[in-house]
Amino acid sequence: MSVPALPRLVCASANPDKVAEIAAVLEGIVELVPRPAGLGDVVEDAPDLEGNARLKARAVCDAAGAAAVADDTGLEVDALGGAPGVHSARYAGDDASYDDNVVKLLSELAGVAPAERTARFRTVAMVVWPDGRELAVEGVVEGVIIDTPSGDGGFGYDPVFAPTEAGGRTFAEMGAEKHEISHRGRAFRALAAALAAAVD
Repeated sequence: MSVPALPRLVCASANPDKVAEIAAVLEGIVELVPRPAGLGDVVEDAPDLEGNARLKARAVCDAAGAAAVADDTGLEVDALGGAPGVHSARYAGDDASYDDNVVKLLSELAGVAPAERTARFRTVAMVVWPDGRELAVEGVVEGVIIDTPSGDGGFGYDPVFAPTEAGGRTFAEMGAEKHEISHRGRAFRALAAALAAAVD
């Protein structure tokens, strides 16, 4: 008896760190295919995470002629009115490094009491098909921003974000178990469940 082929999705992200996380969560559920070589960056100028995920998924779907999956993530810090939010990846400027963004975030939070440094990571994951269908889901994890980066795993704001469920550890200190509670893990597990339900 032959094993049915996994659904195939073209991964819109060109960020190897994000692709690795997405692949880890979706392993055995879908086959991830790299985005077409030579496809330039997609301008992410939507006002919200879902809009940016849609822009990326649609561009890659059109270029590849196949279903594409994209996500967009924002860090929402309550003391900063929800910033950096949709601008998280470019918080310190268009060419900002992960460290640049963390430095700016900690600078903005200087003097803010620990109890007021609450934040959440939010990820919207979206699949777009060539026929125009869309499927979008969300994953959220609550936590706090700590004063000093801790841990050498993960990427982005992981060294300063301590999820509520992690006993004070940051994402950067958690290793592979991060996927169990992370915003991206939650979003892509929800996406996998929705894709499976759509097939049934």
